[in-house]
Amino acid sequence: MSANIPDNGKLNVVVVGGGYGALAARRISAYLDSSKYNLILINPRPYRIHLIACARMVVSDRDELTKSAFAAYDHVFYNDKGTFVQATVTSINKSEKTGGSVTLDSGEKIPFHVLVIATGSKWSGPLDLPNSADAIKEWLDNRRKEFHDAESIVIAGGGAVGVELAGEVKDLWPAKPVTIVQGTAKLLNDTYPDKFRNRLASSVTARGINIVYDDFIDQVPASETTAIKTRNGKTLEADLVYQHGEPVPTPTSSPPGDLRFGDIVDIKEQKQAAKADVHSGIVSGNVLAYLAGAENKMKNYKGSFEMIVVTNGKEDGVAYLGILWGIVLGGWFSKLVKSRGLLLSQFKSATGL
Repeated sequence: MSANIPDNGKLNVVVVGGGYGALAARRISAYLDSSKYNLILINPRPYRIHLIACARMVVSDRDELTKSAFAAYDHVFYNDKGTFVQATVTSINKSEKTGGSVTLDSGEKIPFHVLVIATGSKWSGPLDLPNSADAIKEWLDNRRKEFHDAESIVIAGGGAVGVELAGEVKDLWPAKPVTIVQGTAKLLNDTYPDKFRNRLASSVTARGINIVYDDFIDQVPASETTAIKTRNGKTLEADLVYQHGEPVPTPTSSPPGDLRFGDIVDIKEQKQAAKADVHSGIVSGNVLAYLAGAENKMKNYKGSFEMIVVTNGKEDGVAYLGILWGIVLGGWFSKLVKSRGLLLSQFKSATGL
């Protein structure tokens, strides 16, 4: 077994996924009996990425987000009661009784007594960041140059990230034409009420961003272009086209019986950071209850109300809180909660910084 994987005869609690999985690992480490258990966190990247900051980070180097939106796992465990392993899990094997093992891309196997899976989603478009530090730097440099040099931009996908990308562009280059192509009659999806989606569209178009509804970009040009044609035959001027679809949950091949949370769980709710945070708290508590022999204290997730804050650059945005009659709030709330600070302080705290 490699030097950084514990081989001390203790039982292993293994967490796969270093996004909100890291938050679960941190919460587990606070109360784990390290005389009986090893805690192992496995992730392909050597650091956690604050995805909420990525729309701003890929457009430009404003706010130097590469210094604050990446966090190594050095401080994630309380009192160093855990081990980080940089690797990809390629398979999961359960034993007939309890526990099992995970196989890494190196071929090594790590046995587990308890397994937690929180592998998140794979993003598309400019947010599809690679794994290594050098590759991410190159990726960001290239994306930022593309946004800077573009004379006219089309973003295929009018979800939250597509809107936020457009707003970041307009912050820096107000005169640069930006068009969002959305496959439905309104921005986002019908989880949210029309009053919120209409308010968001008004915020977007007020900045000179064009929205084409009920249409699609089926294929992004592989080479330089000056225009693109939509599925419905509309020609849009564009020398930069980004196709940004909904994130796709990372597939896992594990048998039933493990603890899993976040985007990979098939629950009828929007997949968001705030939800994963709640999931993490429940799963970490369940792990500790199970290890203590108090399975009767393990809890089921009962769902959360829908809530979203969509930024429109640093100074604007629209929020929705799915409580009472459904509350829609504008720029003042968005700036306070997300648009300016991008929830970076919460990210640092959750990673032990």
